[in-house]
Amino acid sequence: MPMAQRSFAPLPRRSICNPNNVGPSMSYMGDALVGKVGEFIQLRRDIHRHPELAFEEHRTSELVAAKLEAWGYSVHRGLGGTGVVGVLKRGVGKRSLGIRADMDALPIQETTGLDWTSSKPGLMHACGHDGHTAMLLAAAKAIADTPSFDGTLNLIFQPAEEGGGGAVRMMDDGLFEQHPCDAVFAMHNMPGTPAGHFVFRDGAAMASSDYITIRIHGTGGHGAMPHRAADPLVAAASIVMALQTIVSRNVDPLDTAVVTVGALHAGNANNVIPAVATMELSVRALDPDVRLLLEQRIKALVNAQAESFGVRAEIDWRKGYCVLVNHTKETEFARQVALNLVGSDRVTLHGPAITGSEDFAFMLEKIPGSYLLIGNGDGDSAGACMVHNPSYDFNDDNIAVGAAYWAALVREFFAS
Repeated sequence: MPMAQRSFAPLPRRSICNPNNVGPSMSYMGDALVGKVGEFIQLRRDIHRHPELAFEEHRTSELVAAKLEAWGYSVHRGLGGTGVVGVLKRGVGKRSLGIRADMDALPIQETTGLDWTSSKPGLMHACGHDGHTAMLLAAAKAIADTPSFDGTLNLIFQPAEEGGGGAVRMMDDGLFEQHPCDAVFAMHNMPGTPAGHFVFRDGAAMASSDYITIRIHGTGGHGAMPHRAADPLVAAASIVMALQTIVSRNVDPLDTAVVTVGALHAGNANNVIPAVATMELSVRALDPDVRLLLEQRIKALVNAQAESFGVRAEIDWRKGYCVLVNHTKETEFARQVALNLVGSDRVTLHGPAITGSEDFAFMLEKIPGSYLLIGNGDGDSAGACMVHNPSYDFNDDNIAVGAAYWAALVREFFAS
């Protein structure tokens, strides 16, 4: 039945200011979790101390698997290499639900100075995947202790979200064939939004991402005799500026697109004209048609500019993640769960789209579902530091409310 036609008993409310002081709203999650959120905070910090890059999450995945097995889940390892799926089946119901958390870290040197700082030089959990994993594990424990649903729950712990396409790898390995889901959900923290505040969006919510290497091949020569060379650096500089016109002059002003030249490398000396200049681009769009337009216009513009300078362009176009599109029915369901859990003052019903990318988009192409955000902190709070920053840290206050949300979503999904 559509969520708009259902009524929900309001869930108890709590403050998340003190993560170790779990209020009465957690009681419905099971006695084993009440007063023990600190256990999952410590677990999160343990994962933070031991970050692992894409497809190298061996310690993390084994920790996850061991916890799930101890709580009675049927555990399936190896999907996508280091992925883990915990399955809990109750009753005879045919409905099935998937909830996904990501596990990988980033190649960033941490500068937080916290007691749980990364123990691995040059690696850190700078995007909060440690927190996402801890939230879902806390929910898994609470759900296991509350045998009140009828159906199959699939908890998906995914490797390699950070550019590795771990979602695709898991699906290629048979994720949804082995563990069918009627709907699938995921959550990500968002600095700049108050901690524990939920944000939802129907339709296109996160951008596609494509990565392009452009090599401009010219003819090297002496810097004092440029007429005897074909300068790829001058051509590259012109291309950088020309690329800025694609969004402003080719894309509908009501659409969203980004073309960023993040690197330009050429030459080593001031009196030498190099033979090659190399550019690296990041291209984003919130609509598949705009994504295609950007590819067509970038290729045409780069080749035309190169020809006008008497040089040759070589374009290596690497498609990344697709546009993340939330399904309307499932998003409304997820939104109602949050409204009942924390109240309207802590829920944004339809937030802005984000030009970042997320490989959960591929799961949503196959299974209806929704991707939601939970605030990590705003203003001058530590949680306001943006992700992918060496000073970032996941806000542990979110573990209780995030786990409560997942438990409530499971309960309402199987009750509907």
